[in-house]
Amino acid sequence: MAALQTFLYFAYGSNLLAQRIHIANPSAERKTIGKVLNYRLDFNNYSQRWKGAAGTIAPDNNTVVWGAVWELDNKHLESLDNQEGVADNIYRVIQVNVITPEGNEIKCRCYELCDLPPALGKNEKFPESRYPSKAYLDTIIAGAKESKLPDEYIKYIQSFPHNGYDVKVNFTTQFNQLQ
Repeated sequence: MAALQTFLYFAYGSNLLAQRIHIANPSAERKTIGKVLNYRLDFNNYSQRWKGAAGTIAPDNNTVVWGAVWELDNKHLESLDNQEGVADNIYRVIQVNVITPEGNEIKCRCYELCDLPPALGKNEKFPESRYPSKAYLDTIIAGAKESKLPDEYIKYIQSFPHNGYDVKVNFTTQFNQLQ
């Protein structure tokens, strides 16, 4: 029996956007969308690339993160790990169970920050140190819309405060310099 030549990846951040994921992973093909139960979308750790806090998923009961399921050639496993800073202990690889809109469950590769942010208390304000840049948040929102994530979830993403850093992202030149 031949080994699988591809793997499935659950994207919840900037890699929701096809233009972004294709920079270093041209084989990526969006297969579906889905949700991961008992995780929340959050931000932590300053990203030099994005000039604000980086996105992550963090375990949290009774919450959900929506994202896109991409299928990639195995040859892009290393480039995806490099993009996420796995060797530098920025993100770590986890496996998540993604539930599709049809109710199917798919096991996918995913990434979470090594330094997970703590959950906020009921009346606790989102700390400025965890604000993503406007450019990063706009990229996530554009990818969420492109992926056709549920409208209510897109509104949720839009509710995160940002640090105001807004620059038109040139994915080909800006990101190739920072890889």
